[in-house]
Amino acid sequence: MVTVFESMMLVCFGLSWPISVYKSYTSGSTKGKSVLFTFAIIVGYIAGILGKVVGGNINYVLVLYLVNLAFVLVDLALYFRNKKRERLQGV
Repeated sequence: MVTVFESMMLVCFGLSWPISVYKSYTSGSTKGKSVLFTFAIIVGYIAGILGKVVGGNINYVLVLYLVNLAFVLVDLALYFRNKKRERLQGV
């Protein structure tokens, strides 16, 4: 049952990341983004992944952690792309 609740948490959190990536990509802006917050989320997902691996509890939930981490990393990359564009445009 613990795995089901952990999965639900990851799915709920994970639903927001594709939306964030889409908005970052289409807006080309860093407005409303916090790179520090994004790094904190990345550290949290890495901790969750390590917890699964070290605890020997490797199951489908690990895939959810990895997918969420991938989306956050894409969003982080878009942040730096957009930041560079803003600097070049003098925004």
